[in-house]
Amino acid sequence: MIASLTVTPFHLLRALALAGLACWFAVTAQAQGQITPFQQAVAQAVSGDETLATFYRERGFQGIWSGRSDSDRRNALLAAFESAGDHGLPTATYDARSLMAQLQAATTPQEQGRLEVAMSRQFLDYARDIQTGMLIPSRIDSAIHREVPLRSPLGTLRAFAQSNPAAFLRALPPASPEYTRLLAEKMRFERIIGTGGWGPTVPGSKYERGDSGAGVVALRNRLIAMGFLGQTTTQTFDDAMFAAVQQFQLAHGLATDGTAGSGTLEEINVSPERRLQAIIVAMERERWINRPRGERHIWVNITDFTAKIIDNDEETFSTRSVVGARYDDRATPEFSDVMEFMVVNPSWYVPRSIITKEYLPQLQQNPRAVSNLLITDRSGRVVDRGTADFSGYTATTFPYAMREPPSQGNALGLVKFMFPNRHNIYLHDTPAKSLFGREVRAYSHGCVRLADPFDFAYALLARQSNDPQGLFQSTLATGRETRIDLVDPVPVHLVYRTAYTQADGRIQFRRDVYGRDGRIWNALAREGVVLRAVGG
Repeated sequence: MIASLTVTPFHLLRALALAGLACWFAVTAQAQGQITPFQQAVAQAVSGDETLATFYRERGFQGIWSGRSDSDRRNALLAAFESAGDHGLPTATYDARSLMAQLQAATTPQEQGRLEVAMSRQFLDYARDIQTGMLIPSRIDSAIHREVPLRSPLGTLRAFAQSNPAAFLRALPPASPEYTRLLAEKMRFERIIGTGGWGPTVPGSKYERGDSGAGVVALRNRLIAMGFLGQTTTQTFDDAMFAAVQQFQLAHGLATDGTAGSGTLEEINVSPERRLQAIIVAMERERWINRPRGERHIWVNITDFTAKIIDNDEETFSTRSVVGARYDDRATPEFSDVMEFMVVNPSWYVPRSIITKEYLPQLQQNPRAVSNLLITDRSGRVVDRGTADFSGYTATTFPYAMREPPSQGNALGLVKFMFPNRHNIYLHDTPAKSLFGREVRAYSHGCVRLADPFDFAYALLARQSNDPQGLFQSTLATGRETRIDLVDPVPVHLVYRTAYTQADGRIQFRRDVYGRDGRIWNALAREGVVLRAVGG
């Protein structure tokens, strides 16, 4: 037991002045005339920390970690720190052995009081990191507009103090099936690295059916090690290798032609260490979005060039997409919003940036350029190109708007899907259908083009119409710009995952088209996250 120490109110108030708690302790001291050195140390340690000061003041500056009855909490935190590396957290920050040593070394009430507060700070850091992520997304890339669902630190402490500690800590990581599958894949890749990886890389630039030689043998061995090809001693690119290459291509978002060309070989030669980095980044990203996504929601994975409708965690619709080009001002941003309506036979209201950067220079050369667009003044009146003089305008002074009326050739195609947002991003049809046949589909100004927009519309309208196709087609046939509200608005998530899993648990990898995940990994590494090898 810690012995109590009788002090005068004067000495007590002086000792606790830095904690901003003089008034509270003045009353306590007058009523009781004493306070323990442990409480005094706690009060001093929470000085300047509003969250901890409030929490410990509510408890009369009694501890939650330091008492004989608090062993379950201590053990639960030590166990959580021991497994922090499993979740891709920095093991040096959450070091169970170091914490155990500190607990053993704290023998005086003052040392125990200071350690009490330090443990609460570490607990809060751990809870935040494993629940909603270590990083602030927008600081890594300005195009990541992810509103991280941060929890109240004070609320977290209060809840923990009233809960089963082990169960509380187990419930902190995301509960999504995706996070669970990523966690399993992380551990699998750590075992792959620990047992030597996938062996030598594959030389050369192209292998196809019928080829033979040392390069084909290296390709064979690599595919076997990666699990895409069964055990075989063939030295020829046979049908089995052709199928294995196709399976690899399918799992990496490549054209499934069965030929190991330069692009496929580049992906085959990516090391398991780099794949593990992508998985750890995906886990951090999953923490950023650790909130309900909607029973029905739209999932647009920028790196996969797809848009999907998810109902109760099952994919019910999928279509190819084209996303923003790889320029800083065209890359599709990441954010979540809610789709409220679609517009059939839409007009295209040209964004100001496109007008001034692309069309104004053309108009200055030829007033009748981009003749498919109407130029309008502030009152909406169409400007006569024959009498207008655009030569004196700059990007700042150009006073007109531009609009493309509804038509088959409209830049937005025949339908757009709206979730009003400050980024002016939406999903839409397009007349440029040929781009959907390409492997990498990053060509737009930022909005997301859909390969099957009509079927996408039917799927959305099916919940509010017995004949969604008839409703859509009859509206389309009018040729008039028409808004159709969604009776039940649908959450939309524009995400960026270079590693993700399928429902059966199989891992998928995609190219880092904008370089965002590389920047996130570098930031995680600066925080102390390291790759592990297990079993080597």
